[in-house]
Amino acid sequence: MTFSTEVKNEITKLESSRLEYISELSALVRNSAIIDDTIKIVIENNAVARRAYKLLKEIYDVNPSITIRKRIGINKGYSYILEIKKRIGDILTDLSIMDKGLFLNIPKSYIYDDEDTKRAYLRGVFISTGSINDPKTSRYHLEFIVDDNEYATFVSSLLNENNLNSKVIRREKNYMVYVKEADKIADFLRIIKAYNAVMYFENIRIYREKKNNTNRLNNCEQANMDKVFMTSSKQLHDIELLQKWDMIDLLDEKLQEVIKYRLEYPESSLQELSDIMSKDTGKVITKSGLNHRFRKIKEIVSNVLNKRE
Repeated sequence: MTFSTEVKNEITKLESSRLEYISELSALVRNSAIIDDTIKIVIENNAVARRAYKLLKEIYDVNPSITIRKRIGINKGYSYILEIKKRIGDILTDLSIMDKGLFLNIPKSYIYDDEDTKRAYLRGVFISTGSINDPKTSRYHLEFIVDDNEYATFVSSLLNENNLNSKVIRREKNYMVYVKEADKIADFLRIIKAYNAVMYFENIRIYREKKNNTNRLNNCEQANMDKVFMTSSKQLHDIELLQKWDMIDLLDEKLQEVIKYRLEYPESSLQELSDIMSKDTGKVITKSGLNHRFRKIKEIVSNVLNKRE
């Protein structure tokens, strides 16, 4: 079962007021129905089909006939077709899908004129056209596929009244309204009252963020270790050349001292070497001071190599 299916299964169990049911059903029928002499609502989710049947029966006292068809191809599964043959005009007018025989691309304001009916309408849009990626397996993505640019803009505006930062793009013959930000997707789940899904989504999101932070810290630590290793290797290489040329005894006391400690602690960073030497000698030897000594050694080696070329 996909995360989208789990969310739809959860919100189709919600109990609401009659007005909220009408708003939800308005979106569901507008986006899923084929309207001619009858109303044929085509649904791919069993729980959503049961929800539509229940609302139509409770609100309009109709019993839609149900046909189940097996889908073929990539999107396998079953389609549930609810067909209504009675009270068609009354239902479509009440749901603000038709007005005086004309199709309404955007429903009248009474369908979404307060916070509760807006939430209900967005629930209807989601169960009919929406999908959401599982945060555990995919990038964060919430989308709605609708048939018209004006309607897509309308849905986007409802979402953005809640600061969800939704966008609209053309997608083949349809339009996609989408949200990408994880916190905004979690907010949407709260808006449609999918509270179990919110808990799951947030837990996975927190886990992923902690894991990403840990990986970043590990990568940073590894980069620092690589840097220390490279620096130490270069210093040891210079020291080996001085040993090869029997020049160690010709260096001043401070350079001989730092060579001694570097050979003894080849894997230590400059800061660690500074702490060790300061403790052993009883004198404060800073990291920058050590760096200066190693630069001096580097210069000596470079001068000798230049003279030998």
